[in-house]
Formats: sequence, C-alpha cells, structure tokens
Amino acid sequence: MVEIMSRAGRMPRAATRTRRHLGAIIAGAAALAFIAGILLVDNPVPFGLPGFWIIVESRAVAVATIALVAICQAMATVLFHTATGNRILTPSILGFDALYALMQTALVFVFGMAATQVEGPGKIVVQSVAMMLFATLLYGWLFSGRRQNLHVLLLVGVVLGVGFGSVSTFMQRLLTPSEFDVLASRLHGSIGNANPEVLPWAALLVALIAVVVWRRRRVLDVLALGRDTAVNLGVAYRREVVGLLVVVAALIAISTTMIGPMTFFGFLVATLTYQFVRADHHGAVLPLAVLIGLASLTGAYFVLQHVFYAAGLVTVVIEFVGGLAFLIVILRKGLR
Repeated sequence: MVEIMSRAGRMPRAATRTRRHLGAIIAGAAALAFIAGILLVDNPVPFGLPGFWIIVESRAVAVATIALVAICQAMATVLFHTATGNRILTPSILGFDALYALMQTALVFVFGMAATQVEGPGKIVVQSVAMMLFATLLYGWLFSGRRQNLHVLLLVGVVLGVGFGSVSTFMQRLLTPSEFDVLASRLHGSIGNANPEVLPWAALLVALIAVVVWRRRRVLDVLALGRDTAVNLGVAYRREVVGLLVVVAALIAISTTMIGPMTFFGFLVATLTYQFVRADHHGAVLPLAVLIGLASLTGAYFVLQHVFYAAGLVTVVIEFVGGLAFLIVILRKGLR
C-alpha cells in the first residue's frame, strides 16, 4: 500500500516536470527562431557582403531591447505576485504608468523641444530612482503592520494613478502642438524608443538583479506560502517583502524608461507560465517566464514587422491580448 501511494505521488510530479520541460523547450526554440528571423529575414544586402552584417548589428539593438524588456517584465510580475500573494495584480497597474507619464510630461513641459536632447544614462538613472523611491515608500508602507490589505493597495494605486494622470493632463494642455508631438512619441510603448547607449548599463543592472533573485529563490518559495507560514519558518517577512518590492520597482523602471509603459505584458507572461509550473517553485517559474516572455515579444515583433509591416504596433497588440487575458482571469477566478 505504501509503495502504491508513493508511486501515485511520483506520477503527478513527473507529469508536472515533463510539462515544464516541454514548455521551456517550445518557448526557447520559438524565441531562437524568431530572433534569427528578426536578424536575417528581408536583409536587402546579399549574404557575405560587408553591409549584410551592418544591418544585422543594427537589428541586434532591437533584439537586445526585447530581451531586456522580456526579462524585466517577466521577473517583475512573478516577484510581485509572490510579494502580494495575488496573481491578478501587476506592478504597472498600480501607478507606475501614470508616474512615468507624469515624469515625461514634466520633462517636456520644463525643457520644451530641448527635451529631445535630454537622453543618456543620466536620464535613465533619474527616472529609475524616482520610480523606485515611489514604489519603496508606497508599498513598504502598505505592506507593513495592519495595513497589508489587497483592497487598500488597489485603492491607493488607483487614486495615485488618477492624481498623476490629472497633473499630466493639465501640463499637456499648456504644451504647444510641436511639444505635444514630442511627448506623444514618449508616452506609448515602442521598441524603437530604446537608446543603444544605455543598453549595456541596463543589461548590467538587470544581470545583477537576476543573480540576486536567483540566489534567493528558496526564500521566495517560502514567501509564496503566505505571511503566517513564512514567519513560522523564520523568514523576516516585512523586510523580505519590502526588499522584493524594491527589486520589482527597479525592473519595471528599467523596462518603462527603455521603451515606455506596458501594463499587461507581464501579466500575460506570468499567467501562461503558471499553466506549466507551480507559482511557489521559483527555480522553475522564473526561467520559464523569461523564455515565454522572450518568445511572445520576439514573435509579435517578427510577425508585425515582416508580415504586416507594422512593427510599431507590437506593444499595442501585446497589451490588447494581455488585457483580454486579464479580464478572462478576473471573470473566471475573481480577485484571488
């Protein structure tokens, strides 16, 4: 009898492991295929000529940007779900997009057309630090003591988002048409918005964060079990959650400052990942989420660029699909 029960317990685990490996193989193969397609398809210069590799190098900037955004969004959403204990929330839906829009609007409002010259690592650092401070103060306060409540978190996030949006709208009304045109190009997520000069610095920061998160994946597994269980197992719950939220803020800040806001992409990636692996097994869920995010974003970019010739609509399509997935999950499962 004991042997039969042991075999019955191993069978679901084996099936889950097989499904996880299958998902990783499919997502990884799809990502590699789409990356090769982005780099090589429709190259006007014949293979072997010097100009061929120049075009490939220019396209590699878009691929690197896609990879960084996929890593940031996938990791940030999974970690945010771990911190909040709820799979329907995303960091972007709680005020990050509105804060980004406010900072971009204020930049154009103060500097005018000269805002196009305010680029480089300094701008990325200032925006990232501002968003990290915002998240650290807000979420650190909300997730401490008796205020740890999902509905309070949603309410405060919505109120702050509306407030930031109102201030942004007021400043936009005072802009000239040319200044507003400059601002509009910054407020919509686009892979073409990436600055190649900041890619190495962003990649270095993301790599450091990924290493730290991976080394603490066992602690994340405990946090995913809930506050009471984590405290009983000796985890400093409040410190770990606040630190986790700072990491999430950094990842979202990097992604947002590179290509603009993406509200539902991370949610779509995380939801697909949870179909293959348990959410409390971060050693498996984080790599698979990154692979699925990379495959979905490179696939959308390749199809829209080489089939429909509308590469600028990549984030629009991704957000539309992610928004539909968000509504479906809410209608099926509710706020859990």
